[in-house]
Amino acid sequence: MNHIPTQFLSADAKPLTRRALAKLRTRQTVLEAAKQLFTERGYEEATVRDIARAAGMSTGAVFANFTDKADLFNEVVVADYEALAVRMRQAAAAEETVEAALLAALTVGYDFHLDQLPLLQAAVSASWSHGRNEEARSREGLRDVLALAEDVLNRGVSRGELAKGLDVSLVADMVWQVYLGNFRLALFDGWDIAQLRSRLARQIAVILAGFRN
Repeated sequence: MNHIPTQFLSADAKPLTRRALAKLRTRQTVLEAAKQLFTERGYEEATVRDIARAAGMSTGAVFANFTDKADLFNEVVVADYEALAVRMRQAAAAEETVEAALLAALTVGYDFHLDQLPLLQAAVSASWSHGRNEEARSREGLRDVLALAEDVLNRGVSRGELAKGLDVSLVADMVWQVYLGNFRLALFDGWDIAQLRSRLARQIAVILAGFRN
């Protein structure tokens, strides 16, 4: 995972004290151990005690950084979304057309998640039982990914590739939902990344067909 929270990366962020840096490293170690166990076992079977043991720490150290297992799991998912958004943005920037940029970015997402499908499945399942605070935090991570899709669509509008007046937020969400829905084919039918990419390319083409100039 090797992820540093974005609030510590801004230009005006104050340098961390030794104690704060140690706490951040402890948090990161717990997150990495948690992600591995959640991926291997799913949410229900991965216990806080097992996560602490895998991190080489006490359960007290885990609870000093996270409220409970649900909070820890949510932070694993958010960190994944933030890391994924960076890779997606790089892939999209290398493409010229809206379709190619969306497809390249979301193919990165398939590549990222196919090796950890149990984690993704648990995240989708957990999202239905989130409290208000957990849902708000989860959407912070997802916001970066959706913002990328909106940026690609806005560039298409500005270049005249897509029609003015396009509901960018709605279309970005539509593309995201079909992208997520295709994971069921990977999970239950064994589809590989080439099959997923081919299907997604057709879906994106259909979604954008009515908005072209």
